[in-house]
Amino acid sequence: MKLPVLFLGHGSPMNAVRDTPYSRNWHRLGQALRQRYGGEIRAVLAVSAHWCTDGTAVTAMPNPRTIHDFGGFPQELFDVRYPAPGSPGLAAEIRSLLGGHAVAADFGWGLDHGTWSVLCHVFPEADIPVVQLSLNVHLDAPAHFALARRLAPLREQGVLIVGSGDIVHNLRLMDWRAPDEAGNAYEWAESARSLVNGWLENGDTQALTDEAAYPPALHLAAPTPEHWWPLLYAAGAAGADEPLQIFNDDIVGKSLSMTSVVFGHDALFEAV
Repeated sequence: MKLPVLFLGHGSPMNAVRDTPYSRNWHRLGQALRQRYGGEIRAVLAVSAHWCTDGTAVTAMPNPRTIHDFGGFPQELFDVRYPAPGSPGLAAEIRSLLGGHAVAADFGWGLDHGTWSVLCHVFPEADIPVVQLSLNVHLDAPAHFALARRLAPLREQGVLIVGSGDIVHNLRLMDWRAPDEAGNAYEWAESARSLVNGWLENGDTQALTDEAAYPPALHLAAPTPEHWWPLLYAAGAAGADEPLQIFNDDIVGKSLSMTSVVFGHDALFEAV
């Protein structure tokens, strides 16, 4: 059985501890995955915007720690633990699949908030093993996409691939007076969101990876690439002709998108 692929716009870390439309939809998504696939999901491979490295690495420890890689938030957020086990076996499979010489086995990272702030709602039981693949800062968009294509066979081996980032992520221009308010997005942010959604719906992977042709709105939406790259991993692990479901399709604080995508289904669950 081939599993779907997820891209989750994680937004603020506070979504981990708040009851929001976004966290409720992540929870509903997880319920739908459990109902449809049950024990077929043997592990999660997460690609988070918050682990950028010199080269490519995959977490290989049996018990990854919960990393609180942020500051200035309430203590309740620092108290969160996501005690999902790791999977040294899956890490070895990934290294072999991608070429072991080029992918380091990492024993020092863990699960950062790009991963646990969404998985704590998708799989709150933390009973499914999770490994993270890092973002190699020396790769361009086509190279990230090509690497993701090599991960696609894992979908038929019980591995749920999850990219966690944000299509629109410009914190410098964010409206910090109302960071959680949806609507009233900048025109360029709305343009970028709509453009990328169209590329995804049309399976236009050429446009998605052609950095030289990105319009100004997309450069404003992703002034640095780390929150954009996880989308390329999700789209790369999926096929261009697969159906998809877009949900949480809001922009908050004028310049931070929550847009999330299920690749492989056009109606896996009913979003609120």
